[in-house]
Amino acid sequence: MASFQIEGGHLLSGSITPQGAKNEALQVICGTLLTADEVTIRNIPDIRDVNNLIQLLRDIGVSVTQLSSNDYRFRADRLDLQYLASDEFVHKCAQLRGSVLMIGPLLARMGKAVITKPGGDKIGRRRLDTHFLGFKHLGAKFHHIEARNLYEISAKRLKGTYMLLDEASVTGTANIIMAAVFAEGTTTIYNAACEPYIQQLCRMLNQMGARISGIGSNLLTIEGVDRLNGTDHRILPDMIEVGSFIGMAAMVGDGIRIKDVSLENLGIIPEAFRRLGVKVDVEGDDLIVPRQKHYVVDSFIDGTIMTLADAPWPGLTPDLLSVLIVVATQARGSVLFHQKMFESRLFFVDKLIDMGAQIILCDPHRAVVVGHDRKLRLRAGRMASPDIRAGIALLIAAMSANGTSRIENIEQIDRGYENIEARLNALGAKIKRIN
Repeated sequence: MASFQIEGGHLLSGSITPQGAKNEALQVICGTLLTADEVTIRNIPDIRDVNNLIQLLRDIGVSVTQLSSNDYRFRADRLDLQYLASDEFVHKCAQLRGSVLMIGPLLARMGKAVITKPGGDKIGRRRLDTHFLGFKHLGAKFHHIEARNLYEISAKRLKGTYMLLDEASVTGTANIIMAAVFAEGTTTIYNAACEPYIQQLCRMLNQMGARISGIGSNLLTIEGVDRLNGTDHRILPDMIEVGSFIGMAAMVGDGIRIKDVSLENLGIIPEAFRRLGVKVDVEGDDLIVPRQKHYVVDSFIDGTIMTLADAPWPGLTPDLLSVLIVVATQARGSVLFHQKMFESRLFFVDKLIDMGAQIILCDPHRAVVVGHDRKLRLRAGRMASPDIRAGIALLIAAMSANGTSRIENIEQIDRGYENIEARLNALGAKIKRIN
C-alpha cells in the first residue's frame, strides 16, 4: 500500500483545472453498453475507479480505444455472455461499486444481468433497494443463488410503467433510466435524482436516440425505443474536485484560480464555502480564491449558529462535507455539520481532533466545529484514508499542519483524484508518494 508524506505549511498559488467528473464518467461509460455502435467519451478522468470500470468493460468484450490521455472510444458489439455469468466477472464487480451501473444497460439490451454486493467507500450502509424496486416495476424477475451469493435478474422485454422511487438515489436513478430506454411503452420516474451528472447521462442517451423528457427535474418521462446509435459526449468538470480546490485555497492558498469549472453546474457549492467566510470570486467560468488572513463564519438572520447539511441536488452534496469540516477548523466562529445520508462519514473527525482541531462529534450524523481563527495550527500526524472524500480532507489538513504528516491507504484518494500530488506540487505543495 502507498502513502503520502506531506510537509505542511507551504502556501499554494497559481492555476489548476479540475478533472472530468468521476460520477458522470461511471454512468456514461456504462451507458455505452446500450448500443453496438461506437461511442466516444471525452474528458474521462484518469483515476482508479474509472480505469477499473473501463478494464471491466474490456473483460466482457467491449472494444476500447484510447484516443488521448482522457478521451476514449467504446464499441459494445461483441459482448461475451458466457463471461458475464462467470464467477470471475462477479468477483470483479464485487470490488468496484461503479459496476452496479452495468446492470440496467445489460438488462435492457441483453435481457439478463447478475448482481452481488459491490465494493466502494466504507461510509456505512449503501443499500441497492432502489435499483431492485425500479427493475421490478419494469417487469424484471429476480432469482437468488445462495451458493454464489448473487442475484440473477432477467426480463424478456421490460415494460414501461409509473414508479415513485423510495429515495432520490443517483446511481439508482441512472440505472433505471438506462433500463427503461428499451422498455415497451412509457416509463415515468418520480422522485428521480436530478444531479448535473444525471442530466448529462440523459442528454447523451437522447443524442443516441432515446426519448427522455423532464431532464433537470425530479419527474422523468422515458418513451421506449428499439435501438440506440453512437454519439460523441464530453464529461463535465468534477464539482467535488472544484469544491476540494476551494477548500485547499482557503486553508493554504496564496491566491488560486480554478479554471473552467462549469459554474452553472456547481449549484450551491461556492455559496457553502462563502457561508464559512471564504471569499470566492467569479471571472468568466473560473473561480478565484484570494488569500485571506481570516475568514469569519456567517450566521443565520436570527443569530443562531450556522448549520451546513447535505441534501439531494440541488442541495449540498454530501461528498464535500468532509472538506468543509476541515476548512471550518481554521475559521473564526462555530459551525454545526449535519451529515444525513451516510452514518459513518463523520468518524474521520477523530483524526482531525488528534491533530488539534476543536470538534465535538455529537453522534454519527452531527459534529460541531469551533474554529481556531488561524491562531492555532493543526499538528502533523500519521493517519489512514477511510474513503475518497475523507482522504482529500485529511490531505488538506496535513498541508496546513505544523510539521510532516503521513497519510496511508491513499489508494482511496487515487480512486477519485487524478495525479493529485503532482498537480498540487505544481502549485507549491510538498507531497511525496511513498510505495
